[in-house]
Amino acid sequence: MIIGKETLLAKSVVIADSSVVLTGIVYDSATRPLSGVQVKLTAPNGTLFNTTDEAGRFVFNGLKKQRVTLALSKAGYRSVYQQIDLNKATTKLHIQLISFASKLQQVVVTGTIEPVGLQKSIYRVRVIDHKAIERRHAADVLDVLRTITGVRLSTDQTLGETDISLLGMSGENIKVLLDGVPLLDRGATRNSLSQIDLHNIERIEIVEGPLSVMYGADALAGVINIITRRQAVDTSALKVPKLGRLGIDLNLLEQTAGKQYQLFDKQGQHNGNLSMHWQKGKVFADGSLTRNNFGRWQKKENAGKRTKDWLPKEQWLASGRVGFQGKKWTGWYRYQYLQEDIWSYGEVNPNTSTATDKEYLTDRTTELVNLSWTPKTDWHFNLDGSYQGYSRRTRTTTFNTETSVRNLIPDPALQEKSDFNSGFVRITGHRRMSERLEILTGIELAHEKGSGPRIEGEPSIDNYSLFLSGDYKPTSWMAIRPGLRFSKNSIYDAPPVIPALNAKFNLSHDLSVRLSYARGFRAPALRELYFWFFDANHSIKGNENLKAEYAHAYAASLSWHRFPAEGIQYTADWNIFYSDYRNRIELAIDPALGTNVYSYINLAKYKTLGTSLHGSLQKEGLHAGLGFSYIAKYNTYVDDEDYKDGHLPTFIWSPELSADLDYTFARPKLELSMQYKFTGTLSQYEIDEINGKQQAYLAKTASFNWLDFSLSKSLIKSLKLSVGVKNIFDITDINNTSMGGAEAHSTGGPLPLSYGRSYFVAVHWHWP
Repeated sequence: MIIGKETLLAKSVVIADSSVVLTGIVYDSATRPLSGVQVKLTAPNGTLFNTTDEAGRFVFNGLKKQRVTLALSKAGYRSVYQQIDLNKATTKLHIQLISFASKLQQVVVTGTIEPVGLQKSIYRVRVIDHKAIERRHAADVLDVLRTITGVRLSTDQTLGETDISLLGMSGENIKVLLDGVPLLDRGATRNSLSQIDLHNIERIEIVEGPLSVMYGADALAGVINIITRRQAVDTSALKVPKLGRLGIDLNLLEQTAGKQYQLFDKQGQHNGNLSMHWQKGKVFADGSLTRNNFGRWQKKENAGKRTKDWLPKEQWLASGRVGFQGKKWTGWYRYQYLQEDIWSYGEVNPNTSTATDKEYLTDRTTELVNLSWTPKTDWHFNLDGSYQGYSRRTRTTTFNTETSVRNLIPDPALQEKSDFNSGFVRITGHRRMSERLEILTGIELAHEKGSGPRIEGEPSIDNYSLFLSGDYKPTSWMAIRPGLRFSKNSIYDAPPVIPALNAKFNLSHDLSVRLSYARGFRAPALRELYFWFFDANHSIKGNENLKAEYAHAYAASLSWHRFPAEGIQYTADWNIFYSDYRNRIELAIDPALGTNVYSYINLAKYKTLGTSLHGSLQKEGLHAGLGFSYIAKYNTYVDDEDYKDGHLPTFIWSPELSADLDYTFARPKLELSMQYKFTGTLSQYEIDEINGKQQAYLAKTASFNWLDFSLSKSLIKSLKLSVGVKNIFDITDINNTSMGGAEAHSTGGPLPLSYGRSYFVAVHWHWP
């Protein structure tokens, strides 16, 4: 880059001899190059000015060997001042600017036509950025989401799996995406969220409400999009090593399970990760290997028993990616592999000294490809594709406690294996017609196949979709986005047309309103269509004639953001929503199959209603956030003539309150972090025999408080040590008066929530 005369302040001339060249790249906290940064170089005999280009580069040529001061500034970022000794022929710098308003400056991609700033998005998107993920020192993605308003977790202790609900709707109604591509799950439980490498995540984007036009089926309650890290940095302005630039990250987490702990194995949580990234020119690659191990946990009163209250689990996760980035073409291919082993130990038979144990073995492979082409500034094409394989095997054995001999039980019903695989392709084309109009068109092809002893045959489902959307801005303060999706499915009765309409109105520079309507649908899962399970305790048959669930969803939000002074940010967001669901799929007795046989049937209507409020304050090293939600679930018995007695409410409400507080001391490089959440009582009406008569009664799951605290200290430039405590209120089980649902593993009585107050130590090392 050549510095013209017009860039010099003619106070005096710095160019005295041509002995030194100063070059540098400026980037943000996400390692993205920053353009438009003002760079001021001050020397004893004069001053120079420059501005970074699109690659974040700046160059000063022909400088003296002397001590100079660099000042870098850009609106919305903290200024940086740095003294440099120019004692080499070429001096190369990498400089990072930290955003004052990182929440608003973030680029979001979920549901958008092209990446846009968070505040400009026509959708209401909640973002958990990489810094917020780091502050939680979580074991997995579910651990990150635990203190997020509107999100609730439930654990199946029989299978060792945890599911999620969003705004009162269960996990089967939530679309989980990895870089915009749907993740494969074997059933209703969104266990894929616990099988993603946390260290590869850049941020998590949550959009509440149906996004079926953009993402198809299963997005009735909303979308959780996991955006992976892309560590490559443009270094084309600098002379790089012949073999390219290499970076290494090492992460270790050791955590107790309540008061129980053993170093690196057995009791407690033991996580380790090694990540590497490399780049040379336009080509980049990265890879990681992670081990997540949870030993086990038992209640004090169950000490000595072989059965565990929380099952031991070990995961190995490996991933690798290669890609390139050019002016018109960018692309990458990523491979991920998961191996998971969960043990369920049985009690010892005193007569035979043997116990029956179950081992749940999971193998998951995920291949993702992305290709992007921008032939002109007003045209953009994108291709996303994936192939996913998922295998879950149950291995049942007997173990003799006297001889320590383990034998496989020959019964095939106890050695079952289920296999699922899917293929997915989405191609989109984006055309900017004018400053007021943008058009997005796309096609989507999806294939899913399953097999196993509990699935009849080897069924497959094919889905073909065409979608059309666009942004129309009739004025500078209004944007409208209509959308349509046309779908055809090979098995179930999918809604032929899915409409949506979103609008955003800027009432002022600080205040905006978003309004939305969408029709969403949930596809019947292979499990619901072809499930077959009959034993001494279960009689369940799938239903091939199921229709898709659908919903009419309405939402409105009011967003306010303000920057009263440099380095200070206030935000507030108020949202209300109402969703009306029909053809809800439920497990119920099917009279056509007999009095004791359950099947999946389109039985019920369902509704959700609620409001939420979120606010934040950011000032230099301080960040504070507050969230509140009040969500209602529909009482399915309110219109039932058998139980209707005139006083049953239509909706049953439950509150949530969350808060997070972080403060960074600049001088000692010390960071304090706290996350809190109050989860209110969750109620539902159930039917039981009371005084010889079938009556509806109100079952309740008790409220609870959750609090985490951590302290992090940068010991040296590339090494950070963190310590903290999770679940400070020492919650294990919560009271529950429910009799249990119709699902295979649902039970009444106390619900397991956690293994109590736990302490952790975490280490992060980065090179260079």
